[in-house]
Amino acid sequence: MTPEFAEHLEQITRELKQGRVIPFLGAGVNLCGFPRNEQDIELWKKNGWLPNGAELSRHLANRFAYTDAQTNWDLMRVSQFASVMEGNGPLYEALQELFGRDYPLTPLHQLLASIPGRLRAKGYQAGLPLIITTNYDEVLEAAFAAMQEPFDLVSYFVARDDAEGSNHRGKFWHLPNAFEHYQARNPASLEAAPWQLIATPNSYASLPLRSRTIILKIHGAVDRASMEGSSFVITEDDYIDYLARMDLANPLPKKLQELMKFARYLFLGYGLRDWNLRVVLQRIWGEQRLTYQSWAIQLKPQKIDRLSWAKRSVDILDLKLEDYVPALHTAIDAIEPAPPAAVPAV
Repeated sequence: MTPEFAEHLEQITRELKQGRVIPFLGAGVNLCGFPRNEQDIELWKKNGWLPNGAELSRHLANRFAYTDAQTNWDLMRVSQFASVMEGNGPLYEALQELFGRDYPLTPLHQLLASIPGRLRAKGYQAGLPLIITTNYDEVLEAAFAAMQEPFDLVSYFVARDDAEGSNHRGKFWHLPNAFEHYQARNPASLEAAPWQLIATPNSYASLPLRSRTIILKIHGAVDRASMEGSSFVITEDDYIDYLARMDLANPLPKKLQELMKFARYLFLGYGLRDWNLRVVLQRIWGEQRLTYQSWAIQLKPQKIDRLSWAKRSVDILDLKLEDYVPALHTAIDAIEPAPPAAVPAV
């Protein structure tokens, strides 16, 4: 272990005890524990694994007869092609078929779901207040359910009807104690889940900040109960609309924004050159640097990666996720129990 890595583990465990670490997940997390073979680009499909971004893009390119081999890895471009040529319906059907099923849990998802309970057992109550993901699948939710760890869900919807039938576009919705619905894995329970519209982000006060982990799905999510309930920010037009709505008024609850402003981020499965991540960071933090130093786990980063992350006060650790996960697991095991709370004098 390098001194740099040892220092990082010391820093992140210290911050975890204070509840100031927010994991930020990209599609690359789906590779953790499920190695790919460059000679077999459909290995993920044969083995029943989730795809990363490039694999999803090539899967859609094949489904919708996108023939440009030079750009078939570009998910937004391929999705835009599919939407224009055949409509959003067939694109959603393809995404629903892919993401509306069970997948094996990665070691990374299992680690994240275990952290709150392991910290509580040591006397630290802050845990993981928030996990942000741009992924549409439900593997993270399934990991929390398998760990018997309560969580709430906040997700972006391109369009969604409320109980009165009114349509709301480009809003975030909150599912309180989502753990109860995902634990059963019952489509009927999920379909009847009491989602709450976050209509006024500045005054929304129903989030259980620091009492349960909140999973924030900023680019939408699959709804296994109904394709009409699924929402995917995936095409070029989707991102343009997403940008415009974030520009007009940040639809994220103010309490979440405040939590995010004073956190250290752990970027997993991402490169900052990914356009959709830059969109999110730009709209949440603008031109300001992150308040605290953060980290990104990225194997063999190039100079442009290091410079791009440095502009956001993010240190890169040149590691595979398969190596990072067990090291962080061991570091959390080594955390000393919290000292007993002082008893007030009588």
